[in-house]
Amino acid sequence: MIVKGSKINDRYQIIKTLGEGGMANVYLAHDTILDRNVAVKVLRGDLANDEKFVRRFQREALSASSLSHPNIVEMYDVGEDDGQYYIVMEYVDGKTLKQVLKSRGKLSITEVIDIMLQLTDGMAHAHDAYIIHRDIKPQNIMILSNGMIKITDFGVAASLNSTQLTQTNSVMGTVHYLPPEQAQGKGSTIKSDIYSMGIMMYELLTGLVPYKGDNAVEIALKHLKEPVPSVRKVDPTIPQSIENIIIRATAKNPKNRYTDARSMHEDLKTALDDSRKDEKKYVYKYPENDGEETKKLEATKEVVKKQETAKKEDKVKKVEKDIDEDFLDDDEPKGKKTLIIFLSIFAALALVTVIVMSKILGNLDGNEKKEVPNVSGKTINDATNELLDVGFDVDPEYKYEASETIEKGLVVRTSPEGGKTRKTSVKVILYVSSGEATYIVEDFTGQNYLEAKGKIEAQCDCNVSVETEKVSEKDKKKEDTVLRTEPAAGESSKLGSQITIFIPEVEYKYPDFTSGYTVDKVEKYAKDHDIKLEVTYQENSSKPEGTIVKQSRAAGSIVTPGATLVITVTTKPEETTHVDDEEIPSQDVVDDTEDNNSGE
Repeated sequence: MIVKGSKINDRYQIIKTLGEGGMANVYLAHDTILDRNVAVKVLRGDLANDEKFVRRFQREALSASSLSHPNIVEMYDVGEDDGQYYIVMEYVDGKTLKQVLKSRGKLSITEVIDIMLQLTDGMAHAHDAYIIHRDIKPQNIMILSNGMIKITDFGVAASLNSTQLTQTNSVMGTVHYLPPEQAQGKGSTIKSDIYSMGIMMYELLTGLVPYKGDNAVEIALKHLKEPVPSVRKVDPTIPQSIENIIIRATAKNPKNRYTDARSMHEDLKTALDDSRKDEKKYVYKYPENDGEETKKLEATKEVVKKQETAKKEDKVKKVEKDIDEDFLDDDEPKGKKTLIIFLSIFAALALVTVIVMSKILGNLDGNEKKEVPNVSGKTINDATNELLDVGFDVDPEYKYEASETIEKGLVVRTSPEGGKTRKTSVKVILYVSSGEATYIVEDFTGQNYLEAKGKIEAQCDCNVSVETEKVSEKDKKKEDTVLRTEPAAGESSKLGSQITIFIPEVEYKYPDFTSGYTVDKVEKYAKDHDIKLEVTYQENSSKPEGTIVKQSRAAGSIVTPGATLVITVTTKPEETTHVDDEEIPSQDVVDDTEDNNSGE
C-alpha cells in the first residue's frame, strides 16, 4: 500500500486509492510535470518479484500504449521505481460495469447493444494492432456518465496463464469469463477475446454469470463442457437475434465463433432490425467439443484428490508406526498390546483431526471474527496501530466528522463501530474530529463542479460528494456545472459534515424524424449528439422523394452517445410508359424508322 502524498518516480503524487486487485493496486495521482490527474497501477509485491511476469507485463503494456481509440484507456508511461513496477494511464472518472450491475441488477437491451458496439469497435482496433486483451470482464470496462465506455487493463491481463487456476482468490473473478482454450492451457487468439465478450454480454443482459462453482477449476470445467445457458430462459423478452450473438460468440470451438470483433460488431448493428424479428436459433457449423481436454482436467482433479487422501493415510500410518516402536514390547501380554494399539490409532486420528482443523482455521485467516476496538478519542496513529494489532486492516483514507466533544484531530468513531464483532478481513474506516466550526456554503450555481468541489475542500474539512440529477434537454443546463448543493447556498454546515454537489444529467430524447425532418437536419442532429447515422432508401410512390418514413430509435427514447441510428428515406420508383402493354420506342428509334421509310 502506497501512502497518500508520496511520489512515484518523483513525478506522480498519490492522491488516493482507487481500487485493489489480485495483481495490482490502482491509485489516483497527479502528474506534477504535465499538471494532470492520472491513474497509476502498481504491481503487488509478490508479482513484482517474478522477473518473467514483470518483463511480459512491461512489454505488453508498452505495446498497448500504442493504441489510440476513444473506447480504450490511453496508457502514458511504464516504469519502475525502487522495486515498484507501475503503469500510468488516463484517469477515467466513471464506474466499472461490475459496479453498475451491482447497483442495477441488469441493463436494458438497447443499453447492452450500445455498450457492446463500443466494446467490439475498440477491440477490433486492438486486434488490428495484433494486441489481445485476454481478460475482458465487467471489472475492466469503465463507463462514463455520458454512456461512453473505456476498456482498461491491456497488458496486465496478458500475464495470466492456466496454471493459476488453483489460485482461487486471484483468478476467481477472471475464470467466469475464461475461454475454453485458455482453460486448456492453449495460447490465446483474438477469438478468445470474442468468447469473453459473449460471456460478458450474457451477464449484462441477465445480471448473472452463466457458470458458477465452488472453485476456479470447477467453473473452468463448465466452460469446457457445458453450453452457455439460454438468456431467453432468464428473460423471454430478449429477441432470438440477441441470443444468437451470444451463442455464436461463446462457442466452445473457435471455428464456430465470429471470425473477428468487427464481424461481431456488424451483427450487433442489425440485431434489433425488423428483418431479424423471426430469426431462427443459431446452429453451429462445426462440432463443438471432443471432450478429450475435459477428460484430462477431470483426471487431474481426481489425481489431486487421491494424492491428498494418500498423504493423510501416510500420516496416520507413520504415527501408528512411531507409537508402536516406542511403546510396544514383544514381552507385553497380548490383551495389553491390543489395547495400546487401539489407543494409538485413536490418538493418531485425533492428531490428524487437529492438523486438518488447524489448516482449515489457517486458511480462514482474514475471516476470523473479532471485536473492533473502541478507539474514540485517540490519535490517528494510536488508533491505527491498535486496530492493526488486533488484525484489522485500516483504510488509509480517513474521513472528517464534526464533533462537539472530541478534540479536533482525534478519532471520533470507526466504521464498523467499536465493540461490534466483525471479520478481520473487513477494512476499518476512521472518522476524525474536525472540531465545532461551521462553514457557510457558497452559491456555486452554474460553476464547474470540480472547481466548486476544490473550493469547498480547501475551505473546510468536509466530505464532498458529487451526484447527478436528471434534467430535460429543454432546461438548457450545461453539463459538469453545479445545479445546487445540499446544504443549500447560504446555509451553514459543520466542518467534517457531508456536502453534496448536484450536477445535471441531461436526458436527450429522439424526436420524431418522420415529422418534417430532412436528411440534412438528421445528419446535423446526429453530429451534435455524437450518434452514428445510417441512411437506407426504399421506393415509395405515395410520398415525395426524400421523405423520412422510418427510424430505428423510437421517438421519445433516450439518446446515448455512440449509438447507431438508422433512418429510411423514400426514393421515386423508376417509371416506364406503356401503350397497349408495349413500350413506346425512344425518339432515336422513331427517327431511324422515318429515315428508313424515306429511303425506300
